[in-house]
Amino acid sequence: MLIAWMLGVAAVLAVALVLAGQMGALRGQPPAQLGVTDGRLKPPSITPNSVSSQAVLHAGHRMQQAAMIAPLPLHGTPAEAIGRLRSVVQGLPGATVVTQRDDYLYVQFSTRWLGFVDDAEFWADPAAGVIQVRSASRIGRKDFDVKRQRIEAIRARLASGG
Repeated sequence: MLIAWMLGVAAVLAVALVLAGQMGALRGQPPAQLGVTDGRLKPPSITPNSVSSQAVLHAGHRMQQAAMIAPLPLHGTPAEAIGRLRSVVQGLPGATVVTQRDDYLYVQFSTRWLGFVDDAEFWADPAAGVIQVRSASRIGRKDFDVKRQRIEAIRARLASGG
């Protein structure tokens, strides 16, 4: 009897969580100060649910090592590279391009059922010859390496031509 009651409660909670996500309650707030400032993207989050190719530039940041990810290759002009990147990103589930400039792309990735949002920024850094990247969850602490896996999937698709 107790097990049946516990399963019923778990089912109700699961449905409530999905409904909350579908209604936007788990979206979180867009972060402030996105974009490039003095050749840098925003620092990685202070929680282990972000990655940044520029984490090393934020000395003393407590997530500096855990957040580090290699930048993406920059092939062609910044505008060409960002255009190719946009094409790749738009093919990923839950992707919404928010801002695109010749050297910058801001994308929001939403999960299907719960509506969690990750913010991803890409900056074509011609001085370094790479595309700098930052991706972070809006809420929560853990992401089970989702952002790192997404950036690596983008890297693989760019390498394969699309």
